[in-house]
Amino acid sequence: MSQPATEAKGLEKTFGNIRALNGLTFTVTKGEIFGLIGPNGAGKTTTLRILATLIKPSSGSAKVFGLDVEKNASEVRGIISYLPEEAGAYRNLSGREYLEFMANFYPVNSYDNHAAVEDAAEISGLGERLRDRVKTYSKGMGRRLLLARALMMKPRLAVLDEPTSGLDVVHAYHVRRIIQDYVKTYGVTVLLSSHNMLEVELLCSRMALINEGRVIGEGTPQELKSIHRASNLEEVFMEATKLG
Repeated sequence: MSQPATEAKGLEKTFGNIRALNGLTFTVTKGEIFGLIGPNGAGKTTTLRILATLIKPSSGSAKVFGLDVEKNASEVRGIISYLPEEAGAYRNLSGREYLEFMANFYPVNSYDNHAAVEDAAEISGLGERLRDRVKTYSKGMGRRLLLARALMMKPRLAVLDEPTSGLDVVHAYHVRRIIQDYVKTYGVTVLLSSHNMLEVELLCSRMALINEGRVIGEGTPQELKSIHRASNLEEVFMEATKLG
């Protein structure tokens, strides 16, 4: 059996009197798009921040390609990219200048950096607008630029928090295509969060439904719909919540 891309076991996280995660467990297979699905406050962002080594769990464990996110945090950071929901780019740089600036943070040679920037330019689909300052971009354009930054160095795991949050139909569609095409072309594994269950049904190969900091269902969209005799994931979630 191949090594999981991500493995979370019994994750718990408390912030004062608030329990954000309550024994959360799931596994992500290499090369898939895996979604953490649930309402706001379910624990999705907390989970992603733990896997991105930004915060530590109160208990439980998490590994990325066999590396413990606490004991091997620096190694984990070297093989992942993380896109927060509220990420922003430097507004006074052009889109291309921003990508070039970010590429310099990766420990590769200048040729690889140049190739990565060219890949990112193509991924973003922004064309000539990459010459313009980021502050002139719409939210959708900015999100496409940030997603290109997250993918341009071909991370083994891309951790994306609400990648299409607040985007219109056109930009959300473009972002989903970017993710799908990149996984298919380069075999990158993607772990993303979303509260938009109908959208994720189109994007994710497997998913975990999360509520109140714990997993209440895991599988492919079709498996989950079949188990709960539902026509869509919103119905699955409502049924799973009632049964849980």
